[in-house]
Amino acid sequence: MIQTILGTLAPIAVTMLLGFTAAWRHEFGPGDASVLNRMVLSYAVPIALFVGTIGTSRSALVADVPFAVAICAAIVGLYGLVFLLFRFALGSTLSESALAALIASSPAAPFMGPAVLDGLFGKAGAVSVAIAALVINLVVVPGTLLSLTMGRPVAGSTPPGATRRSHLAAQVWETVKEPMVWAPVLAFALVLFGVKVPSLLSSGLSLLGQASSGVALFASGIMLAVYNIKIDVTVLSLVFLKNIVQPTLVLVCLLWLGFSASTRAEAVLTAAIPTMPIVIVLSVQYHVSETRCSSAVLLGLVGLIFTMPAFIALTQ
Repeated sequence: MIQTILGTLAPIAVTMLLGFTAAWRHEFGPGDASVLNRMVLSYAVPIALFVGTIGTSRSALVADVPFAVAICAAIVGLYGLVFLLFRFALGSTLSESALAALIASSPAAPFMGPAVLDGLFGKAGAVSVAIAALVINLVVVPGTLLSLTMGRPVAGSTPPGATRRSHLAAQVWETVKEPMVWAPVLAFALVLFGVKVPSLLSSGLSLLGQASSGVALFASGIMLAVYNIKIDVTVLSLVFLKNIVQPTLVLVCLLWLGFSASTRAEAVLTAAIPTMPIVIVLSVQYHVSETRCSSAVLLGLVGLIFTMPAFIALTQ
C-alpha cells in the first residue's frame, strides 16, 4: 500500500520539483508558465480527455452506472455547496468561489487515478478514471470556466435588458468554444451513439495528450516558485473538504444505500484523490487566487500520504 502511494506521488513530486527548480534558477518565469498553461488548456488536456473518453466502451459506461451516480453526486454536490458558501456566505467573487469549489470537489483522477486505482481494481480502475474525468469535464470544469469568464472585469457598464442577455449569451458561447469543454462532450457523444473513431486518429492524437499531465505539473512547479505558499484557514478547510470530508461522505452514503463493496471502494478511493493541478493553471490563466490554488494543491499532495492509506484500509 505504501509502495502504491509513493509510486503515485513520485512522478508528480519530481515533475513539480523540476518546474520549481527551473523557476528558482531563473530559467523559466511567469510568462513561460502562461505559455505552457495555454498549450495545456487549449491542446494537451482536451486531446487527452478526448482520447481517454473514446477509449471507453459504451458497455463499460453502462455497467458502471452505480459508480457514475455516486461519483457524480459526490463531485457536483460538494462543488455546488462550496460555491454557494463562498459566494453568498463569505462574500467571495464569482471567480474566487468557482475556483474554491473546484479545489474542494474535483479529484485529480486523470492525473493520479491510474497509479492508485489500476493497481487495486485492474481494468475497472481505468473505467473509474474515465467516468470521474467525464463528470469533472462535462459538468464542473465548464461551470468553472463560465464563472471565470463572467467574473472578468468588463470595461464600462452593461446596459439592462436585451444587451445584458446578449452579453451573457456571448460569455456562454465563449465558454462552450473552449476545447476543454467541447472535446470531452464530443467524445462522450461518439461513445454514447456507438461511433467508432479510427485507431489511427486516436493514436495520432495520443502523443500530445500524454504530455498534458507532465506539462501541467511542470508549469504548476513554476507557479509554486513564483507565488508564496500561504497555508491559512481557507486553504486548510478546502483541503480538509477534498481529502477527508468528500471520501468520508461517499463511504457513509454508499454504506447506507447498500451499494456493493467494489462500487464503494472505487468511489471512495476516487474521491480521496486530492485536487487537480489544473486549478493552478486556471488560476494563472484568469489571474484569480493564484496563491490559494498553489497552496491547496501542494498541501493536498502532502496530505495524500496520510489520507489515502486510511481510506484504502477502510474499503479493502
